[in-house]
Amino acid sequence: MAQRQFQTEVSQLLHLIIHSLYSNREIFLRELISNASDALDKLKYLTVADDMYKSISFDPRIDLSFDKDGKTITIADNGIGMNENDLVESLGTIARSGTKAFLEKLTEDAKKDSNLIGQFGVGFYSAFMVADRIEVISRKAGEAGAWKWSSDGKDQYDIESAERDLQGTTVILHLSEEGTEYTNRWSIEDIVKRYSNHVAFPIYLTYDEKEYDGKGKEKSSKTKTEQINSGSALWRRPKSELKEEDYTEFYKQLGHDTEGPLFYIHTKAEGTLEYTTLFYIPQKAPFDLYHVDYKPGIKLYVKRVFITDDDKELMPVWLRFVRGVIDSEDLPLNVSREILQQNKILVNIRNASVKKLLAEFKTLSENNKEKWETFISQFNRPLKEGMYHDFVNRDQIQELVRYKSTTLEGWTSLAEYASRMKSDQKHIYYITGGDEKTLKASPLLEAYTAKGIEVLIMDDEIDDFIMPSILKYQDWELKAANRADADEELGEKQDKTAEKEIKPVIDKIKNALGDRVKKVKLSRRLHDSPSCIVADENDPSIQMAQMLKAMGQAESTDIKPILEINGEHPIVMSLKTAENEQRVADIAGVLLDQALLLEGIKIKDPADFVKRLNRLLAG
Repeated sequence: MAQRQFQTEVSQLLHLIIHSLYSNREIFLRELISNASDALDKLKYLTVADDMYKSISFDPRIDLSFDKDGKTITIADNGIGMNENDLVESLGTIARSGTKAFLEKLTEDAKKDSNLIGQFGVGFYSAFMVADRIEVISRKAGEAGAWKWSSDGKDQYDIESAERDLQGTTVILHLSEEGTEYTNRWSIEDIVKRYSNHVAFPIYLTYDEKEYDGKGKEKSSKTKTEQINSGSALWRRPKSELKEEDYTEFYKQLGHDTEGPLFYIHTKAEGTLEYTTLFYIPQKAPFDLYHVDYKPGIKLYVKRVFITDDDKELMPVWLRFVRGVIDSEDLPLNVSREILQQNKILVNIRNASVKKLLAEFKTLSENNKEKWETFISQFNRPLKEGMYHDFVNRDQIQELVRYKSTTLEGWTSLAEYASRMKSDQKHIYYITGGDEKTLKASPLLEAYTAKGIEVLIMDDEIDDFIMPSILKYQDWELKAANRADADEELGEKQDKTAEKEIKPVIDKIKNALGDRVKKVKLSRRLHDSPSCIVADENDPSIQMAQMLKAMGQAESTDIKPILEINGEHPIVMSLKTAENEQRVADIAGVLLDQALLLEGIKIKDPADFVKRLNRLLAG
């Protein structure tokens, strides 16, 4: 027997699960059944795709049993199985980079949401919520020997050789006092029907059926084994046979979610290509939606044989929040996971699926305002990514993306904006930057407000990347309000006399600020504020420059703003007669720093700003 220490993160994880996750213990059975189903899926694939495994006699099933007196529950499958190395890697180590994120989320989550377990792929460990000790006996398909893993869920585990007649895995839970409530037929059957009814393999429960006489005394007892789940591929069944709760149960099992989906789309395609898809949209964005190593949400089957659930090519990256199944009749069963992305059949299925999803999103936006607002609150940002990356479907995605506005509360579309445009308006205007409140108060909008022109508020940090690439919507160009030439497009006339008169002031400010600014110019857009900053037409915005810096692209961040000043503002006019160099420098510095602050941009030297302001206040 070999005794080994758990990886540090596993020890932390086990401690948290055992001592913190107590609100929904019954999910342990869902997770262990899901693991068994995955093991059966993998072997089923190998028996049709790999010559080495084709000789294996394979009748996939999951068996459950319990011993009330012995305080055990057993979950067994005849799937792919594990050898010694697999047991160490799977049960003694957590290799996924999401583990730390899981631990952080679990630690900070006051609600102790046990649903996180399945989402982060650490479901096996949930069994320690109900067990003092767990034994795993497993034999890998194609190998002669079996191995036994055992642990009390504390600091270490044991591995030793064992016996098992066939390939597969048996998990034996030695229950704690909290776990004994599940040692009865009705509890187990109820959990399976709620969480795992549509697992695509039969789940059998073995139990003792007892008969009693009229006085309540046990008369006889016989052992029975019966299937307790539907054991069918739900997505292959006709829609007419399925109820709303069937779809919801399957989604919860598929997506490891305790909530039902926001909506679903079930499609059977016949003709040149024959395939079935069942797609779900979650009510809430998956926890790893913005992680580089996000887990794909689509499972691929060929003729009901599981192929993969780890291929990011099954759906465009911007639709990574979609959960569901693709089942093709036309792909070869031995299709290589490595060449899936080049397969023309799969590419056609993927393209058709994207168009179907977009059509359903559009229908939802038109017919169900409440669900649509929930959808947009969770997935507006991925839609924007799609508008940037998906050139083929850009026009349809443009109709779906929503924005904030200077003239109304809530969300609006480009189409709705266009319907409200002034008759002589030539462009759709928008402003990017910090949060909605800050942007609505920006001095850059003063001229638009004065002319009664609506401006779209782009307060998502990715807008600065995306919007410059979206040049048009239908016949209208999209124009940024924080660009140097925006005042010309507003039709503000250039006053040569005013520019000549203010030139000495501009020179003073420019000399005082030096290389902190690219240029100082008289503004045609300011009405009330003394100054504002804009970006040169060919430069990234200041906000984008800051993001690039955070991403390590230092060479792209030396971007200097253009400072525009309001020649009629008293602060600016006071500089005409100001001769004291320190006072001129203080006013110039404050004009720039306050313009930066109003755009939600952090100034480099707050202490210097405060000193200048104090000197000016002191007179």
